[in-house]
Amino acid sequence: MADARELLDAGERLGPEELRTLQLERLRNSLRHAYERVPFYRESFDKAGIRPEDCRSLEDLARFPFTTKADLRENYPFGMFAVPRERIRRLHASSGTTGRPTVVGYTENDLSMWADMVARSIRAAGGRPGDVVHVAYGYGLFTGGLGAHYGAERLGCTVVPASGGMTARQVQLIQDLEPAVIMVTPSYMLTLLDEFERQGVDPRTTSLRVGIFGAEPWTEQMRREIEERFAIDAVDIYGLSEVVGPGVAQECVETKDGLTVWEDHFYPEVIDPVTGEVLPEGERGELVFTSLTKEAMPIVRYRTRDLTRLLPGTARVFRRMEKISGRSDDLVILRGVNLFPTQIEEIVLRTPGVAPHFQLRLTRTGRMDSLTVRAEARAGATPEVREAAARSIVTAVKNGIGVSVDVEIVEPESLERSVGKIRRIVDLRPRDTGQG
Repeated sequence: MADARELLDAGERLGPEELRTLQLERLRNSLRHAYERVPFYRESFDKAGIRPEDCRSLEDLARFPFTTKADLRENYPFGMFAVPRERIRRLHASSGTTGRPTVVGYTENDLSMWADMVARSIRAAGGRPGDVVHVAYGYGLFTGGLGAHYGAERLGCTVVPASGGMTARQVQLIQDLEPAVIMVTPSYMLTLLDEFERQGVDPRTTSLRVGIFGAEPWTEQMRREIEERFAIDAVDIYGLSEVVGPGVAQECVETKDGLTVWEDHFYPEVIDPVTGEVLPEGERGELVFTSLTKEAMPIVRYRTRDLTRLLPGTARVFRRMEKISGRSDDLVILRGVNLFPTQIEEIVLRTPGVAPHFQLRLTRTGRMDSLTVRAEARAGATPEVREAAARSIVTAVKNGIGVSVDVEIVEPESLERSVGKIRRIVDLRPRDTGQG
């Protein structure tokens, strides 16, 4: 965009050497803050034989131990906090569906920095002060809704705090209040798309011009689907509550070539998920983050389980990360072949006669695991088109991924719709068995 450079904030205008100097200064302060204020980090650093003052370069960060979600759960609820509880202004938490929830806290300064980073993200996505922003991320303990909300207000936008659900009403609000920007999970955007069409409204005629999508992996095929059917720019936002929430990285609308990491506040590494070794720029592995400016809950080398690679900056001085290709804990090992839901999504979205709604069902017969891809037919697809689509998906998965799957083309609107993070995998195997 022609005026984008003029709108950059001070952090975005840093030169490469200025950025590295700032990062090292902030990193050393953050490591010291964590070591002095959080018993977990003092014990962890001491056990590894490393002290904050041993960090003399950015590369020295690789000598420090990792933090995992299990560490956060073991210190539930407030053991990871580095400030007295009376300085905490807000608490967020994960759902805890797979164990204890992880609790994160924010000081007043943390909340201000977070709002700044989301405001920066919305601006990088093409939003501008004065825009109406429709926030359809869930509000509450999940960081998405409130993170987007306060960031949009910080930018000077008007916020519609729609949250998730009540899909028919959301479609009406978009028509009546005329937002320019929508912030939502990509899977729920597809649910909104279905509702527009059910109501007989052409989604290309709305006021929307930018969609900022995050909280779950999504593919280039899904981007094209959304952009073509809504006539908007669809860009990716990344964040996780353990690091701060949405606004850790953002795709710039002028390039759409991966997410620019806001490296003046969050330092990224990519590691080999098995060995923990830091990988060179450009190699794919597990994303790790260290906070540089957080007060309430500094985080050191947090293993996100998200899979990506780091690339040189383009639209900004900061490095980019590729769109998340999956999570190491979403990996399905089917008869010795590694498979991620996003690989199936790419195939489904390019198959004629199939809607962008699918689910993977894992079952086991005897000692053999099986995977069934359940994909919705598009409205009006004939039985012949559905049969051809099923054959096409079977062939594409076999040729592209190297494993045989079953495919069921089900009726339109018969699969569960997302109002938040989509559940792509339904594991129906006996609980006492692992992936085979």
